[in-house]
Amino acid sequence: MSRCRALIAATVVCGLSACAAYAPALTAPDNQVLSGRMTLRIDATAAAPARALSAAFELSGNAQQGRLDLNTPLGTTLARARWEPGNVAVSTPQGDSQHDDLSSMTRVLLGEDLPVVALFDWLRGRPWPGAPSMPAELPSADFKQLGWDVSLAEFSQRWVSARRAETPVVWLRVKLDTP
Repeated sequence: MSRCRALIAATVVCGLSACAAYAPALTAPDNQVLSGRMTLRIDATAAAPARALSAAFELSGNAQQGRLDLNTPLGTTLARARWEPGNVAVSTPQGDSQHDDLSSMTRVLLGEDLPVVALFDWLRGRPWPGAPSMPAELPSADFKQLGWDVSLAEFSQRWVSARRAETPVVWLRVKLDTP
């Protein structure tokens, strides 16, 4: 009987050690759809009041060709964007529009430039290779890129935060769904 218990104990220990040695990667493959919840907050200025947006999102593709769907927490569509080189098509409940690039699309939809091209990489826990990055000056951020301080401090819990210090200050906080 003790030999049987020893065998079971050894099997359990080996099984648990195998589980402990395996740590799933938090970075999504480049072709995987990223989804989750996002909160965007734009601080008030002398010319405009503070604005905020909370949405569920689904982002797929890459900076050259892809799509971004934004929905309210209750599932109502806020916007659907599809892009390819030279064309960004957006559909909202108010109608459809065309834009030259992703920056002009976010300026029209959100009132501010949101670096969608970099989000593909930021949400995978790395700087975007298409622009220089440097270590952040703020202790709450990991790197600075395109004028944004990006924090991956809570990346193991699937959170990414970014802050643009340029007026108006813009805060982006994303909680990624589990793949």
